[in-house]
Amino acid sequence: MTFWLFKSEPDVFSFDMLVKKGERGEEWSGVRNYQARNNMRAMKLGERGFFYHSNIGKAVVGIVQVCKTIHPDSTADKPAWECVDVRAVAALPHPVSLDAIKEVTALAEMVLVKNSRLSVQPVTAVEFRAICKMGGLDPASFAS
Repeated sequence: MTFWLFKSEPDVFSFDMLVKKGERGEEWSGVRNYQARNNMRAMKLGERGFFYHSNIGKAVVGIVQVCKTIHPDSTADKPAWECVDVRAVAALPHPVSLDAIKEVTALAEMVLVKNSRLSVQPVTAVEFRAICKMGGLDPASFAS
């Protein structure tokens, strides 16, 4: 399974807002970067990822699941822009800050560390397990 990281400014769309959407989830709309869009094109139904609060907090705060694969972005005026839908799975008991991630040698090559501006990015299985543990979750519970 491939894992992902979705970034959002919490004052625009927070993890708590996604939780309130329930099982139907929400479009991950508004992405206007080709690399991020291509990452969404690679996603499969049921894959998991992190919800990352950017700008305010700068921390992984929750786990999400892809609940609808790539489709036209309803906020786009051009057909080139597509998105997936995600739903909240679990909040991290202890948010994992970007600073904490940068302190872990095993996470030094993580896209978040190397290219923190990319809004949708891949996460390796090793990175996923490490951040789950740092956040107080058993990664085995969320790996499938």
